[in-house]
Amino acid sequence: MPDSYNLPLTGGCQCGAVRYVVTAAPERVHLCHCRMCQKAVGGPFAASAPVRRSGFAWTRGTPASFASSSLAHRDFCARCGTPLTFRYDDADTISVTIGSLDRPQDMAPVRHYGIEGRLGWLDRLAALPVETTGEMMPAARRARYVNYQHPDHETPPDWSAPR
Repeated sequence: MPDSYNLPLTGGCQCGAVRYVVTAAPERVHLCHCRMCQKAVGGPFAASAPVRRSGFAWTRGTPASFASSSLAHRDFCARCGTPLTFRYDDADTISVTIGSLDRPQDMAPVRHYGIEGRLGWLDRLAALPVETTGEMMPAARRARYVNYQHPDHETPPDWSAPR
């Protein structure tokens, strides 16, 4: 984990309706393997970067929220479904999903949580064959492909995906 981050960090959902800024350094960046996190992100684990709430702000739109337990809420985009944050109601931190950051490659986890739900096959991932998105997509499909996703940077308030 870096000793310092190039702040501010920005991020948001896939469609661009909800955006946020982080002005405080993340703490205890982690992967959580608990079953609740797996279901919340639709994957084998949640990758999260906790930050002080005083160093976090929504900059575009208002996320929807789901009380995933009696102790916590998860914020997400109601339009496209992107999971954005996890927060204990009584904590002074909010965890942003690493995948929703504009530069997720800068946020390396430093620990694992919820290992009781960790999937055993994760140990074999590095040995699997690899290919790029372009390599796995048939040429005819690749020729029709247009990306409607919000770009990984700030955009004007009236930005919309090309259609």
